[in-house]
Amino acid sequence: MGRSQETFNKKNVKNNKEKKKKDKEKKKLERKENATPGSLADMIAYVDENGRITSTPPDPTRKTIIDSESILISIPKQEEAEEQDIIRKGTVTYLNESKGFGFIKDAQTQESVFVHVKNILEEIKEGNLVTFEVQKGLKGPTATQVKISR
Repeated sequence: MGRSQETFNKKNVKNNKEKKKKDKEKKKLERKENATPGSLADMIAYVDENGRITSTPPDPTRKTIIDSESILISIPKQEEAEEQDIIRKGTVTYLNESKGFGFIKDAQTQESVFVHVKNILEEIKEGNLVTFEVQKGLKGPTATQVKISR
């Protein structure tokens, strides 16, 4: 007589696989039986006027009508800023003559304005009160005609 080709371990693995398969089927049937039938109305979500997701439908009395022609779908053209005072006053906050630039804090707008050494008419130092003109530079406002305020 020949010996069986299946060892104990192989039989054990086969039985475990069958048991897992049966358990899986049993759990699947239990889920189907216990499942509550969901309707489409339960799954719908609404967005209120503030952009929040809610389960209640929006109130039609709070609806606003928007004229579609008033909506602009382009980038507004940048208009030239009104010419303010041509000559401004400010304080030199930073100046590095070896590098060739510095910054002036505008007294009127409190903005920092770039200044290049070639635009300085008189010798100035940090902390000096100066008068200057503002022109549009490559990276923002640039001071020109810089001299000490008297």
